[in-house]
Amino acid sequence: MGATNEFGVSTTNKSDEKRNKYACACAIIASIISILMGYDTGVMSGAMLFIKEDLKISETQVEVLAGILNICALVGSLTAGRLSDWVGRRYTIVLASVIFFVGSVLMGIGYSFAVLLIGRCVAGVGVGYALMIAPVYSAEISSPSTRGFLTSLPEICISIGIFIGYISNYLFAKLPLIYGWRIMLGLGALPSVLLSIGIFAMPESPRWLVMQSRVKEAHDVLLRVSNSEQEANLRLQEIKEAAGITVDENGVSKPMNPSRGEGVWKELLLRPSPSVRRILIAALGIHFFEHATGIEAVVLYSPRIFNKAGIQDRNHLLITTMAVGLTKIICILVATFLLDRIGRRPLLLTSLAGMFLSLTMLGFGLTMIERTPDKLVWAIALSITTVFTFVAFFSIGLGPITWVYSSEIFPLRLRAQGASLGVAVNRVMNGTISMSFISLYHAITIGGAFFLFAGFAVLAWLFFFFLCPETKGHPLEEMEELFSKKQRREGD
Repeated sequence: MGATNEFGVSTTNKSDEKRNKYACACAIIASIISILMGYDTGVMSGAMLFIKEDLKISETQVEVLAGILNICALVGSLTAGRLSDWVGRRYTIVLASVIFFVGSVLMGIGYSFAVLLIGRCVAGVGVGYALMIAPVYSAEISSPSTRGFLTSLPEICISIGIFIGYISNYLFAKLPLIYGWRIMLGLGALPSVLLSIGIFAMPESPRWLVMQSRVKEAHDVLLRVSNSEQEANLRLQEIKEAAGITVDENGVSKPMNPSRGEGVWKELLLRPSPSVRRILIAALGIHFFEHATGIEAVVLYSPRIFNKAGIQDRNHLLITTMAVGLTKIICILVATFLLDRIGRRPLLLTSLAGMFLSLTMLGFGLTMIERTPDKLVWAIALSITTVFTFVAFFSIGLGPITWVYSSEIFPLRLRAQGASLGVAVNRVMNGTISMSFISLYHAITIGGAFFLFAGFAVLAWLFFFFLCPETKGHPLEEMEELFSKKQRREGD
């Protein structure tokens, strides 16, 4: 029995099932690299407790270790866009996994603070590559009807990586101090090995192939990731038009010069069109607010937060932190199935409203605990509960949508390097929060820090409401036109 796809083309159930499975498998393989970044974030939250004790380092050095990976990710993110335009999305993923493998090995050795720091710097470059390339690749192989789901897979993998990192903390905490945290960090090399095997099953991005005038290869890939031959032909035509490939009177494509990403920075930053300027503001803004609202403080420093809330036993701290990671995974899985059904904007605005309430209540609870000498059971319960609700609301909206939205709104010619700018802002904010949170809560109290994050949540809600149109169901080739419209309402 036939069915109709989003292009109005009839397909069979058998074909639909086959194509969707292949596109999903490609996105999953590409997204494995995101586990690396998630694992590092999760494992460091607990490993820092042991590193400080073993290497006898200061609180300032702990902050540097926590944030230096994200600062070094700038190098990766700012070069990944141009590199992926040059060698392709597929080989950029390979390079990212190799770099992170080297960094993980160095962190696993970690016989001194200097070696550990170098390992985190190397791994940071790989993280910068990974965060840029995984969602871009997933967006470029997916159809409009499944793009939200497939492009959110990297965020799912980040959350899985964080959860595995938490589990690693708990399991290896029982080993002798000199070995436990080194094994925790060294295990980050394993996903790189898995990815190096799976990469051989992945095709190149059809949109990148068109940019290189390799139209026949792009068509072959589209036949495998589309629901029917008609859909593949239609998608190819849209991509060719977006890439500037014309067709003569005999129906023969006139190839353009292969694109290596030249002139993109000028078009993005120096002389952007009004629509490109709006796209750039939206992409950079969503990356800025993802971390300005405090998720890194909660995920990376959750053991300290729970300690402030009254949980003293180290095993109990690690178990509670694992529960935070599990909450994050479950809520992101829910979000992936809603993105293509109800859209980006409803989830995003609901997410931020819930985050604001959670951050306000968390700040209030922690302030009461800190200022009251008596043990306030209700304040402890409120603080612990609101950590979970904050992570849940973040994971159902802002977390996955940041990567979905920023990877789908740039025009084809600007996508890779535009996405790399977004990742650069993301890493700067991540590193800023990671390296300053301890100092921040010492300066304005831990409750005051979360009140500050709540204020940013309000600004983020206003930003997205007024500047970010709905993109659900729109082909990638229509995004520039979408942002050129004066009316930015859901369903435009």
